[in-house]
Amino acid sequence: MATMTRGVILVGHGGIPKGCPSELITKLKRLEGQRRAAGAPMSAEEHDLDTKIRQWPRTPETDPYQSGLEAVAAQLRANLGDALFAVAYNEFCAPTLEESVEELIKKGATHITVATTMFTPGGSHSEVEIPEILDHLRPQYPGVELRYAWPFDLKLVANTLTEQVKRFS
Repeated sequence: MATMTRGVILVGHGGIPKGCPSELITKLKRLEGQRRAAGAPMSAEEHDLDTKIRQWPRTPETDPYQSGLEAVAAQLRANLGDALFAVAYNEFCAPTLEESVEELIKKGATHITVATTMFTPGGSHSEVEIPEILDHLRPQYPGVELRYAWPFDLKLVANTLTEQVKRFS
């Protein structure tokens, strides 16, 4: 019997780093909108812009979102024992979900669970993009089980928010 090697990927939205020219973001979003409207694959120009923005130099001061997600990731990683672990971002920041899946598979993961920090229903990243990416990856890695820990139990989300409110009451 083959051994199971667990992997977990935490996906966050991704933030635009301070200092990144706004015209790059505007152009990227325009190209992305045109691609989605046409149902076309990503153009070389959009891919290059996306990569440039994702690779933009970051510090906790220029990208507090990345710093915050990394702090949550460190706590989650500590809770997961010996599972392989990676972080990924939907946009503006590296690595992508595809890159993190590939990284964990190279490290030996055979069962990968993807979780997101986006808890509420209705978001395009959490409800559309992440499932589409996983559906695209599954045929490329037939020996790997890719699971998406979605949707969230909204009662548990509300309980967590209740505890947060109580901390400040």
